[in-house]
Amino acid sequence: MTSTKESSPELHTSLTQRQISMMGLGGAIGAGLFVGSGQAISIAGPAVLVSYLIAGAVIIVIMAMLAEMVAANPSSGAFSTFAHKAMGRSAGSTLGWLYWIQLVVVIAAEATGAAAITAGWFPGFPQWAWVLSFVVILTAGNLLGVRNYGRFEYWFAVIKVAAIITFLVFGVLVLARVIPTDSPVGFGNLAAHGGFAPGGMSGIAAALLIVIFSFGGTEVVSIAAAESADPAGNIKRTVKSVMLRILFFYLGSILVIVAVLPWNDPAIAEGPFAAALGVMNIPGVGLLMNAVVVVALLSAMNANIYGASRMLYSLGKRHLAPRPVTHVTGKGVPSRAVLSSVAFSFLAVGLNWIWPETVMPVLLNVVGSTIIVIWTFIAVTQLILRRRADKEGQYLPLRLWGFPILSIGTLVVLAVIVIIAMTDTAARTQLLLTAGLTAAIWVVSKLVLKDTPDQSIVSNR
Repeated sequence: MTSTKESSPELHTSLTQRQISMMGLGGAIGAGLFVGSGQAISIAGPAVLVSYLIAGAVIIVIMAMLAEMVAANPSSGAFSTFAHKAMGRSAGSTLGWLYWIQLVVVIAAEATGAAAITAGWFPGFPQWAWVLSFVVILTAGNLLGVRNYGRFEYWFAVIKVAAIITFLVFGVLVLARVIPTDSPVGFGNLAAHGGFAPGGMSGIAAALLIVIFSFGGTEVVSIAAAESADPAGNIKRTVKSVMLRILFFYLGSILVIVAVLPWNDPAIAEGPFAAALGVMNIPGVGLLMNAVVVVALLSAMNANIYGASRMLYSLGKRHLAPRPVTHVTGKGVPSRAVLSSVAFSFLAVGLNWIWPETVMPVLLNVVGSTIIVIWTFIAVTQLILRRRADKEGQYLPLRLWGFPILSIGTLVVLAVIVIIAMTDTAARTQLLLTAGLTAAIWVVSKLVLKDTPDQSIVSNR
């Protein structure tokens, strides 16, 4: 991992270690946990805990890989910059643009999802106005400086973490019989109703395809670290302290759900946390969980606006995107990159309102498997750069333990996940569409850049 010097002192280093840590927690605790986990439980039963354990182990290793590379060369382009160094600018361009496209599509989906809930609370305020309000407020927060973004995301994360902790406390009280319930609860539910793994290994594997996407979002800390005063120290502390907490929150929450309810209860698929709280006879549970989901969506949206803008800015700095997106304001914000990212999200929202049954489902299908591609790129990049650094005798502030066994093992696990996914019709469609998008970006990058001299990779902190 040669430490080429990239110079862009314009981005401010205002994020604190506490903010970055909460961003890591908040990035992983989103709608995928609060809503999507129900589908995984309905497929694998209580054995979904094994799926979460496997996915959690993979993301911990992926984050450790990122920490090693970030500590050696902090960059707002993060894994795109690292891929550029390891495999050339076409790889860096492909990964950067793939990540950006994924985020702008997801921003649109999150704004639409949050607006659909809030419009139900206030029928007099149309859904489009909610979307506009969310986008304007969060865009303004991002334009006011990275410190303000950090504050927004910090408090969003605090709310989500508090919701999870409260849920776990209530779950323990119910299982300890302190809070009475109308139906039998307890760890006996893990073995009842068809056994611990009613779907067998195939059920665990199928649930793993859903679970692994729930952990998407944690990679934003590798981007955010470049805008802190001590990137190496902050990313090290974040990975060590945050990733195990995320695993605890996920496993603890799912354990409570499958212990207080039969795994095949139809209410779990519709909303697992609401279903579990309903057993606890907590009033207003529907409204409460909808509020938490809105916060989760807005938190993810806020982080995605930030991540998309920094990735676009980094692409511009490396001459892989139009140069105007590298403009930085006096507050240290790549304002044109922020506005460009939000503009494309607005376009997706507009097209979705014109063709509601077509546009967003297709877009989400196309980017649905990007996390697998991104994680694979990260693992391959780390393998190449670590071997290069060891060969050159370069000092690395952080080093992935168990190298190269963990790096190769992670790639094997990701390959197995892809093979399993190809046996499922819906997952196969997502994978093929994402593969097509990735290949198209690679080809366009090759054609556009073929007559352009490669630029040295500079630190765009």
